Amino acid sequence: MRTWKNGILLPFLLALLWYIISKLQIFSSYLLPSPAATAITAGELISSGMLWQHLLISLQRVAGGFLCSVVVALPLGILCGRSNAFQSYCWPVLEFLRHVPPLAAIPLIILWFGIDEGSKLVIIFLASFFPLFLNTYSGIKGCDRKLLEVGRSLHFTAWQQAMLIQLPAALPAIAVGLQLSLGYSWRALIGAELIAASSGIGYMILDAEQMSRPDIVLVGLFAIGIVGSLIDWLFLALTNKILPWNTETGDKYAA
Repeated sequence: MRTWKNGILLPFLLALLWYIISKLQIFSSYLLPSPAATAITAGELISSGMLWQHLLISLQRVAGGFLCSVVVALPLGILCGRSNAFQSYCWPVLEFLRHVPPLAAIPLIILWFGIDEGSKLVIIFLASFFPLFLNTYSGIKGCDRKLLEVGRSLHFTAWQQAMLIQLPAALPAIAVGLQLSLGYSWRALIGAELIAASSGIGYMILDAEQMSRPDIVLVGLFAIGIVGSLIDWLFLALTNKILPWNTETGDKYAA
């Protein structure tokens, strides 16, 4: 109960500060609309269905890019963790790409993939790839050597060692990687929707900025934060059900 109360204290104080600033008119309503005006705008966007429509499209884009990163990053992380030879081939290129921000590659992505949905998925994929890849690699590489010795004594094949020993041992690290990748996918959404988008929560925010509607911008930002937090909470609840033994407290490789 105390944790719950502590969790709402800071948001309450920030909302109170926002109300006081708007009431004293320290900033123009053109720059910072009041909480009441923002709440009215939120109600209008929700009742009209516009907010839900943009959110649904954005969630579809995030899901597509995230699933693509899982399909590629998970097996690649397992292979690099299992094989030093394979790692030596891949690591220089992956290390180089890891330091290139996805948003910096937008011009090249547009040239290669155009301005359709494909380019948006690529940006989300690039943003979410490395957290999952690095945590998968770390989990496979950090498998207890004693467990591997047991596998050898039982004459496990390389495939059996990977599937029956290393992968289960790496699941907590992989779960952390999935959680981070989901967060990075959601963060990359605005950058992805910079590319000739005509829908999505990022488009709604950018369109509102061009129309000088800071109230809509704030509603969009609140929606991103609330939905992102909800996704994270649901993911943690799911992993706690699937991995009840998960007490992962080690390094979390963000990128």
